[in-house]
Amino acid sequence: MHELAITQSVLDIALEHAQNHEAKRIARINLVIGDMSGIVADCVHFYFDFISKDTIASDATLSFERVPTKARCRNCNATFPIGRFDTSCPNCHRDSFEIVAGHEFYVESIEIE
Repeated sequence: MHELAITQSVLDIALEHAQNHEAKRIARINLVIGDMSGIVADCVHFYFDFISKDTIASDATLSFERVPTKARCRNCNATFPIGRFDTSCPNCHRDSFEIVAGHEFYVESIEIE
């Protein structure tokens, strides 16, 4: 359900940007979503289609770039992708790490006409 509030924020950002540039139409909104963000792209699509009706974004295309989860080893500083079941560093084989990518969610760009 949190996708509705998130999608409303995306639409608000796009509409504000379009208004500031005197756009007549929003053609595309490019979003970046981390694999660990918990955001379901299909839900964002569904809500966007519903809430953008009767706005200049009603025919906009939503584009999603997924960011895979990555970690940095606290022992050797190596950066590596986190597997679903394997979280050990491929360099030193330790399990002490911090997540450095995968929580992202932001509007990367908006294409207007």
